[in-house]
Amino acid sequence: MSLLNDILEFNKTFTEQREYEKYQTSKFPDKKMAILSCMDTRLVELLPHAMNLRNGDVKIIKSAGALVTHPFGSIMRSILVAVYELNADEVCVIGHHDCGMSKISSKSMLEKIKARGIPEERIETIKYSGVDFDQWFKSSFDSVEASVKDSVDVIKHHPLFPENVPVHGLVIDPKTGKLDLIVNGYNN
Repeated sequence: MSLLNDILEFNKTFTEQREYEKYQTSKFPDKKMAILSCMDTRLVELLPHAMNLRNGDVKIIKSAGALVTHPFGSIMRSILVAVYELNADEVCVIGHHDCGMSKISSKSMLEKIKARGIPEERIETIKYSGVDFDQWFKSSFDSVEASVKDSVDVIKHHPLFPENVPVHGLVIDPKTGKLDLIVNGYNN
């Protein structure tokens, strides 16, 4: 049986037994916070538990590396929606130790893209269209603390971001759940 079939079969039972009822909440975060976190699988359950969060407490936005790479991209748009439409009064950027994004290179990514069957001609067409793969896949960072500070900076200095909303930066240990404060948004 395929993974999708397993999911759909489980979901049928889940809905028939009304398991969803224990997860019901409103679309507005109870703790009025939006969190930008890495999409690392180790953080799916660890991060909320390490922060004493339950379903409905916060808006969690996920991106590879918890990076805001473009001030007018989808991550920043999601943060602005959380603040203006969903009543988030604080934002928290949470990176983590041992992040895979710290080691990614555009050369390696392009090799894997080609190995999965994407033709060289398509890649060249994209390059010709003005996409700089080195910049687009840019994520390699020496310090997770520095990358968190950079993302906090992009958010805090965005021209549409309100000055009175604190933006915090933390780093979590994916083994223990320990949080280290990098930027205290109340002090900025």
